[in-house]
Amino acid sequence: MKQAFITGITGQDGSYLAEFLIGAGYRVHGLVRRASQANTGRIAGLLSSPQLHLHYGDLGDAAGLVALLAQIRPDEVYNLAAQSDVAVSFQTPLYTADVNGMGTLRLLDALRTLGLSATRFYQASTSELFGLTDGLPQHEGTAFHPRSPYAIAKLFSYWSVINYRESYGFHASNGILFNHESPRRGEEFVARKITRGLARMAQGLQGPLRMGNIEARRDWGHARDYVRMQWLMLQQESPGDYVIATGQQYSVRDFLVWAGQELGVDLDFKGSGLAEEAIVNHVHGDAAPALRVGDVVMQVDPRYFRPSEVPSLLGDAARARRRLGWHPEVSARQLCAEMVASDLAAARCDAMTRVQG
Repeated sequence: MKQAFITGITGQDGSYLAEFLIGAGYRVHGLVRRASQANTGRIAGLLSSPQLHLHYGDLGDAAGLVALLAQIRPDEVYNLAAQSDVAVSFQTPLYTADVNGMGTLRLLDALRTLGLSATRFYQASTSELFGLTDGLPQHEGTAFHPRSPYAIAKLFSYWSVINYRESYGFHASNGILFNHESPRRGEEFVARKITRGLARMAQGLQGPLRMGNIEARRDWGHARDYVRMQWLMLQQESPGDYVIATGQQYSVRDFLVWAGQELGVDLDFKGSGLAEEAIVNHVHGDAAPALRVGDVVMQVDPRYFRPSEVPSLLGDAARARRRLGWHPEVSARQLCAEMVASDLAAARCDAMTRVQG
């Protein structure tokens, strides 16, 4: 039975990857940060599996990582842990740099120290590396221009992986993942903020969304598709770096409109700049009983603008298609529908609980 070690196993990607690997017959070890409240909700369905083993630890603890990897001696390592909120990285740049940058280096060097150079290593890189670079779509040869402490720290990790590959012969690869979402996405991320917020408004549980740059354009895919690609990268004879993307681009505004339509609500946009609002202009069906024509569901709020914006990201995954036979199975519109359905079910439960209470 192959041994896999996943950092960030309690996150969106970690939970989908753990399910995939257990289904493929792996014994999965996951790194979990100790917290005062339970943080294993996304992997709750796996906790009874004899193939899953959780270990407390942190990417900031070099000695602890060495001890843990010496115990597990994994065949594959998937480094998914990170301070993953781009906006928060502007507020916590030193912490972000340590976890997202130095954390990767600690893992790589722990493997080198233990003589585990045969262990295959996957690094969760990001489309944020491209930032303000010229030209679309962005591919493995596109120049990087990171625009946040998050992206800068991830760039350090990207080159650390390549350095250990070239210097020590590691089978180490970067997955340059474009935006990928799911019903398990954190509530602070824009796509989930939209689907959860509109679902709760539809049930009368909250007021209008406050949002930043709704003109930002992104390449959105499903996390379940993307973790399959992460595994594929480590099954190749030779390591390499791959863009993982759908090749389709939509704006935050588009995602907002789609989410409304999934709830039977059509939206109009009034005003411009900081005065822009999204307003209900038609309601059909019964999925949004608390919304009426004329209701405001979104207002632009300058507090949600970043100090430096990334206006447009669009990926070219031709290398992944050509070498690995990978292609995404879920479209952005299908992804939005799945997220809305999940968030609407949760909102209805919350609304029922409020009534009964």
